Amino acid sequence: MINVTKTFLPDQEQYLKYVQGIWERGYLTNNGPLLQELEQQLKDYLGVNQLYFCTNGTIVLQIAIKALELGGEIITTPFSYCATSNAILWENCQPVFVDIDPKSFNINPELIEASITPKTSAILATHVYGNPCDVEAIESIATKHGLRVIYDAAHAFGVIYKNKSLLSYGDISTCSFHATKVFHTIEGGALISNLPELDGKLHLLRAFGHQGDEVYLYAGINGKNSEFHAAMGLCNLPHVKDIIKARSEIFDWYDQGLNWDFISRPTLAEGVEYNYAYYPVVFESETILKGVLEALKVEDIIPRRYFYPSLNTLEFMPDAASCPVSEDISLRVICLPLYVGLPQADVIRICNIINDYLSP
Repeated sequence: MINVTKTFLPDQEQYLKYVQGIWERGYLTNNGPLLQELEQQLKDYLGVNQLYFCTNGTIVLQIAIKALELGGEIITTPFSYCATSNAILWENCQPVFVDIDPKSFNINPELIEASITPKTSAILATHVYGNPCDVEAIESIATKHGLRVIYDAAHAFGVIYKNKSLLSYGDISTCSFHATKVFHTIEGGALISNLPELDGKLHLLRAFGHQGDEVYLYAGINGKNSEFHAAMGLCNLPHVKDIIKARSEIFDWYDQGLNWDFISRPTLAEGVEYNYAYYPVVFESETILKGVLEALKVEDIIPRRYFYPSLNTLEFMPDAASCPVSEDISLRVICLPLYVGLPQADVIRICNIINDYLSP
């Protein structure tokens, strides 16, 4: 079976050496030495001042909303994983969906201002598939209206935009280190911020909000991660450049092998060094998409309908506005298998199956 992704695993002996050290120290969690080492290495790698390693890519969204003390309405994208909008709901805010740009699939900045009301406190945008949002336009709008900006950068680790990490944009960027991501810690996530006033606050919010057993400063939550997860990150981080290179080669194989007369994919932003996190393709109709899925399934090839459905169509979303571009794209897009070690022969086979199905 060829799944949409396969987890990269480092040298087992290297990981076990870290585990042996954990056993010897008896220090398993609560801001341990490996976690602190991973945070420092990640800050050095990304060129950022503040980074806090947390439990997963969802809780960091919730902590970001809490840290910025947001309320009321948060403008967001309907074309993302449900964690983006669910975090807004969990923090008792209301998601206000703004449709996406038909080329990038990111939130369309030209539509944002029309959705701003006196209740709007922030913009929470997703760098879809690791493709940068129009960060300049979003920053300009936020500054004009006094809004905070959070980027769901779950897909964006390793992406460079205009010579700096894409994770360094916005008031807070959040990242996922789930096992399916370009860089992973099995489960994990991170908060990245350049706001001096958040230095220390984010650390406390992920650890119940108190110092020792006497000083309680915030209504924090348990967003801590363990030494075992940090160890996996320390093993994987040195491989990121090679991982991205390998994924870029597979990306090129798809580019060369697919028949672009019948499909399309999002346009990457200019000035970006991409991480090749996903390979999305868009078909002419949902009927064709379903036919392609069946043709691939016969050969034990399992892509993913990602993202589907458009989040504004979920029944539990309050007062969700129509977002015709997102609703349309979500019906017609799939992500093809892409992972380190995927043989070129399998990529060619996937391309041939798709091309044969689409050919008149």
